[in-house]
Amino acid sequence: MSPEPPGVSQVVVEATGSAPGPELRTVPLRHWGRVPLAIIVIAAIVALLYAVAVNRNIDWSIVAENFTSSAILKGVGVTIVLTVLSMLIGIVLGIAAEVMRSSSNPVFASVARGYIWIFRGTPVLVQLIFWYNLSLLFPTVGLTLPFLGEVWSVETNILITGFTAALLGLGLNEGAYMAEIVRAGLASIDRGQTEAALAVGMRKRQALSRIVLPQALRVIVPPTGNEVINMLKTTALVSIISGSDLLTTAQTISSRNFAVIELLIVASIWYLALTTVFNVGQWAFERRLARQNGARTADRSERGRT
Repeated sequence: MSPEPPGVSQVVVEATGSAPGPELRTVPLRHWGRVPLAIIVIAAIVALLYAVAVNRNIDWSIVAENFTSSAILKGVGVTIVLTVLSMLIGIVLGIAAEVMRSSSNPVFASVARGYIWIFRGTPVLVQLIFWYNLSLLFPTVGLTLPFLGEVWSVETNILITGFTAALLGLGLNEGAYMAEIVRAGLASIDRGQTEAALAVGMRKRQALSRIVLPQALRVIVPPTGNEVINMLKTTALVSIISGSDLLTTAQTISSRNFAVIELLIVASIWYLALTTVFNVGQWAFERRLARQNGARTADRSERGRT
């Protein structure tokens, strides 16, 4: 009969010269202060909400009455339109500015750097006020052609309304920040992919639009979503130039009924609701983009195996 193989304990004793110790037991880390601190925080939040809810200086009937009033809803619509249009202008300008800045043409590159430097270096509120008062610099805006003279002219005050000034200020300012976001996204893509695209006969513009930008979206989309939410809140600055947005409408109503706090509550609830919707949209878009990128990666891996 062959000898019986040694057990685990015997092998351990022969290897280490001592018998194995008792099995170690994992003990979870105790957080003794977590529960009391959570109770204190919840109690403070509940007390604050109760104090606001029963405050005699707040007339909740005015809040309910104005929350869905036609004027407030119109202000909400203006805020949404301003946000969407300003972001579209900003995205287009940001991509164009970054393409110009990376151009080998020194004039284009200098213009793009100057644009980013000016609009990132000055407050957006100052820019809004500047565009709203552009008539002080140019009383009229017109078109003059050689041999024909002035063929078209209009007063600047008619052309630059509060909404137009808000769109110019927010859109041009956002374009400078989007240029930096696009730059970070393009920098995340290996330069070898551009060189490979050029080697197979693509032009630089084709390589950028077909190879680099689609991959850079993974880096560009998350901060762009944050910029959309930030833009939604930044539109409140338009109230300084009477832009007919949500906050401007709330202030106009409160100047008539003197319910300042109530109308601020109405505006705050609407801003919270809109930012929540945009947050959910951003989350869904990022998940979809991640699934698409994962599917492409899996497809490339499968092709590599075959």
